[in-house]
Amino acid sequence: MKVLELLDEIEEIVDTAPGFPLSGKIMIDSDELIEIVKEIRVELPDEIEQAKWIKDERQRILDEAKAEYETILNDAKAQAEAMVENDDITVKAKKRADEIMRAADGNARGLKLGTFEYVDSILYNFQDKMDQLNASYFADMFNHIQDTFDKINATISENRSEIKEMIYQAQLDADK
Repeated sequence: MKVLELLDEIEEIVDTAPGFPLSGKIMIDSDELIEIVKEIRVELPDEIEQAKWIKDERQRILDEAKAEYETILNDAKAQAEAMVENDDITVKAKKRADEIMRAADGNARGLKLGTFEYVDSILYNFQDKMDQLNASYFADMFNHIQDTFDKINATISENRSEIKEMIYQAQLDADK
């Protein structure tokens, strides 16, 4: 989930941040932290809603399967009880009840497997969407990091030029 990845990123920032001795305090880039929190706020409602919907949909499907199983089971019991009145019919009724039970079990297994496949397809689509979101955010994050490094390199280059100019002036002053 994207939110978990963002929380891991915050944790890494805090863990790797330089600290102030004896204070237990650290120094972090507030802009970077705020950007991650904004991403979490954007992602969190969608992920919660999707997870709730998947949970509710799964429960609904299981409840329907259970209700159908119980209906089939109750019908089978009713038919079996009606046939018990006659001995010849009793033997046939037991066979028929077994067939109905096997059919009911088969239907219940089929519904259960169908439910699992349905939930799996929802999770697959959700996972694909998360991969797409990850890809798009990763590109933005990489570009942001690249811009930051470019700015740092430019600042260092300017500082070096200033130092070289100071060295040159110091040598001129020393030659006088």
